[in-house]
This record gives sequence, C-alpha cells and structure tokens, in this order.
Amino acid sequence: MTDKTARLMVEGLAADVELPIYASAVGPDVIDVTSLTKNGYFTYDPGFMSTAACESKITFIDGGKGVLLHRGYPIDQLAEHSDFLETSYLLLKGELPNAEQKKTFVQAVKDHSEVAPSVANLIQTFAKDAHPMAVLCSAVAALAAVYHSEIDITNDNDRDITAYRLIGQMPTLAAMTYKHLQGEDFVAPNAALEYAENYLNMTFGKTGESKVNPVLAKAMDRIFLLHADHEQNASTSTVRLSGSSGTNPFAAIAAGISTLWGPAHGGANEAVLAMLEEIGSVDNIDTYVEKAKDKADPFRLMGFGHRVYKNFDPRAKVMKQTCDEVLAELGLENDPLLAMAKKLEKIALEDEYFIKKKLYPNVDFYSGIIMKAIGIPPEMFTVIFATGRAVGWYAHWDEMVSEPYKIGRPRQLYTGYTQRDYPA
Repeated sequence: MTDKTARLMVEGLAADVELPIYASAVGPDVIDVTSLTKNGYFTYDPGFMSTAACESKITFIDGGKGVLLHRGYPIDQLAEHSDFLETSYLLLKGELPNAEQKKTFVQAVKDHSEVAPSVANLIQTFAKDAHPMAVLCSAVAALAAVYHSEIDITNDNDRDITAYRLIGQMPTLAAMTYKHLQGEDFVAPNAALEYAENYLNMTFGKTGESKVNPVLAKAMDRIFLLHADHEQNASTSTVRLSGSSGTNPFAAIAAGISTLWGPAHGGANEAVLAMLEEIGSVDNIDTYVEKAKDKADPFRLMGFGHRVYKNFDPRAKVMKQTCDEVLAELGLENDPLLAMAKKLEKIALEDEYFIKKKLYPNVDFYSGIIMKAIGIPPEMFTVIFATGRAVGWYAHWDEMVSEPYKIGRPRQLYTGYTQRDYPA
C-alpha cells in the first residue's frame, strides 16, 4: 500500500479527489487515478506517454541517464558476459540460471526448434515478393493451431513449454521466411549449433552444411540479446493488451509482430540503410548533414537519437564494438555504403550540433550496418528484431497472466455528435 497521496481539485466537485501514490523500486512514482471514474472523469493521455498501464518487475529504462536494466542487470554487462538464451532465462524466470539450469533450458529450446509441417507448408503458400513480416506474423499465429490443445494459460507447465516452443522456433521461422522468399530449400535446425549459429546456418547454409563464422555468430547473438526486451513499448503493450482478453500467447505475440512491423517502431534500422542509399556517396555527407540541420528541409538522419533515451542509447555502445568487429572480420571497412555510415558516425560524435542535441548513434544505426554486412537484406531486419524480442513479449505476457489481471479497456475523449434523431 502507500502512505502518500495526491489531491486533485476539480471545479464543481464538493470535495477534492484523493489519489494514492505508489512508489516504484526505481524511477518515477505513480498516481493511481482509478477513482476518478466514479467522480465522472477520465484522464487524457494520447499515446499513453504519462500512463503506467501495468506493474512489472522485468525491465527498467531511465532514458535521461541512458540506463537499461533487465531484472536489475545493466544491458552492457549482459551483452559482455551473458548470451541471448541466458538473458532469455533471466527475463522469464527473474534470476540468472546456474550451470545446470542453463544447460536444461538451452536443451529444451533446441528440443522445440523444429517447425510443424503444416506451418512450413503455410509459409510456402506465400508469394515470393510477400513482405517477410506478413509471412512471420502468419506463421506465428499458425502455431496456435498446431498447439491448440496444449495452451492452457492457467497451467505453469503449458506456459513453460510454450516459451520453449516460441524461443526455439522463432529463428527457424525467420530463416524459413528468408529461404522461401529467396526461392531456396529450407534448412532444418541443427542441435549441434548454438542459437545464433543455428539461425545463420538455417538462413545462409545448405542442407548438410554447418560451418558458421564465429565472429558473425557472436554478432548475431548480441543483436538478439540487445533487442530482447525494452519495457512497455508499442509492441509489448499490444501483447499485454491482446493477452488481457485471455487469448493464447501465440495470437498475442502475432499481434505484437504486427505492431513491430510499423515503420515508426521496428523499421528504424531498415530506414538507416534507405537513408544511406539516398545520400549515395561519402562526398555527399556534408551536404546531407547540413540538410539535417535545416528545420525547413524534410530530410532527417535516421539512426540518431532515441525517443526514450535523451542522453545515449546504452545498447549502442555495445553494438558499435560489435559493428567494428564484423566489418574487420569481413574486410568491409571500405565498402561504400558502410564508409558513409562510418563518416556519419564520426560527425555525430564530434559535431557540436549533434552533441548539443544529444543525437548520438543509436542501436538501430549499428545493427542495420551489421546485418547489411552479414548479408541480411533490409526487408528482413524487422524479422530479426522480432526474433530477439519474442522472449520479452512472452515474459511480459507470462508475468501478466501469472497474477490476477483485468482486460484492457482504454477510454476516450469523445468529440463527435451528441444524440440526434434519424430524419423522418
């Protein structure tokens, strides 16, 4: 409970409205406004920018200080010392696993990485020019049909197995989507490979092959890890809102994928590549930087600054190191597109305009460069994002259904017609 309250004075009410204040473990406290309804008022908060819609113990962000914590662990420490599956366990279970727990978890994910033939057949029905996110969304939703008799959301064991299936099959579905759109045969998961190695092998390998560059595998694992969760963003909030109806988690996560598909959410790293292609040459960088500084010019630099992080994106520092490692490994330091990115990065880190406005390169800037270097086409970038984010979505869904919860029902400020009669 709380011993702090806020008082809201509303003209016309006989008494002030007393509103409880609840303390966060870290970050802003929250004012409980639920009692406003009985007084005839709702709060108005377009975009929910000042509204806490849930209580969560999973992830905390302090955008002003550039802090991202998963269950209390800083993201840079996890990126340096952990890996994607260990971080997945942390998000789901609340604590880092010991050696035996991690071994069991990794094996369970591998044991559930095969995709049912009916889902593989579904993917093959799509046109070769279909958007990869449309294919992935449909495939994840189809998992609800495959496992329809094994998704009792009130059963702890069913929820655990569903987590293994989701985490295990997301890279398989992502790779199958790529292979189908390329007109190539699917490559089955290989239990001898680690998570990111397996994804790269299923994406770029051939049946019977399993040679994956360890530098690229490490980079891919780090991309998954750095995208694993990001608190109550649009897609995570969608998963929670969808799941609040009691729907199965595959359907809720398919809704999250649909939200991530939007260019304002998951398309930022793809937009970075489009921007570089528009700039066209290192020789044009200075011109485009001046265009970016001109408020009257519609051109905007993509991959710089962040809606949440007002200082720096803590994920970007780790991704920059990975980017340098990948480019060096592939000998692409002088690739024209990547050379433009490196010059833009240098300007952003040194130019007073960018420093003053805190327009530092963010995680999307570096992840787009890395995936381009690895050979992943831009239209697949958001699929990679979804593959990493699926565990965060599931952790939030699981947290919600593990406790009593209410179906989401936002209210509105109605500004349309009042009641009027149908013309005689």
